[in-house]
Amino acid sequence: RERRAMAGLPRTLGIFGAFAALVGAAFYPIYFRPLLLPEQYKKEQVINRAGIVQEDIQPAGILV
Repeated sequence: RERRAMAGLPRTLGIFGAFAALVGAAFYPIYFRPLLLPEQYKKEQVINRAGIVQEDIQPAGILV
C-alpha cells in the first residue's frame, strides 16, 4: 500500500519543482539582477530616466 501512495511523489515533486523554477526565472531580471549588479542597474536607470522631470510626474507636496 505504501508503494502505491509513493508512486506519484516524483511526478508531484517534478511539477512543483518546475513551477518554482519558472517563478525563479521570471523574478531573476526583475529582482535579483539589480541586486547582484547594482552599478550596471544604476547606469541603465540613468539612461531610462533621461529627460524625465520628477516634478512633472509626482504631485506636489508628497514626500518620497
